[in-house]
Amino acid sequence: MKVEIENNMIEFHVQYGNRKKLAIHIDSLGFITVKVPKDTSKEIIVSAIESKGKWILDKIHEIEIAREIPKAREYHAHGKFLYIGKERFLHELIDCSELNEEVLRKNLKKFYMTRCKTIVEERIKIYQKQLKVKPKIIEIVESKVKWGSCSSDKKITFNFRLAMAPVEVIDYVIIHELCHITHMNHDRSFWRRVGSIMPDYKEKEEYLARHGHSMSL
Repeated sequence: MKVEIENNMIEFHVQYGNRKKLAIHIDSLGFITVKVPKDTSKEIIVSAIESKGKWILDKIHEIEIAREIPKAREYHAHGKFLYIGKERFLHELIDCSELNEEVLRKNLKKFYMTRCKTIVEERIKIYQKQLKVKPKIIEIVESKVKWGSCSSDKKITFNFRLAMAPVEVIDYVIIHELCHITHMNHDRSFWRRVGSIMPDYKEKEEYLARHGHSMSL
């Protein structure tokens, strides 16, 4: 089916089933599925899509941006870098006066390492109380593949690039690694524990999947 919203043609798939409520799902590729109860009329489906028009367009726009090839970073006062989920000018994060690109890059990395450590140490206090666990060691590291890790001896590491993510996404990674203290595997018990503290954790995972490539130096 198709519906035009604000001069944009929205194409979606309708899935009928034994359910009580209508739900709209947009996957990471922008494919829209509308799950509806049996015998739901076309008019009701179209009305639901139209009522959620702005949200749908915003989501699709986010996906399109995430697909774009990251632009080369510009290391000068007005170069833009992510911090706590928002773009900031470089001069808002570090001193840029009369410094070359190599020094600016080095200093910016130090900034993220320091800020990530501060943020994690503040936020982890909240969740270790709720989960009744406590890591032995917390370290901020550089990694190209992991946002965090937890070893069997309760050592937890966090990727310094997390300082570029929104606080709620940082919280998710903290909760994820704290839960590994008692559940080393990603089994059902682990995910139930994560979900008990952060029910919408899948949205945070999706954020990292979509925007992780842009959280870079």
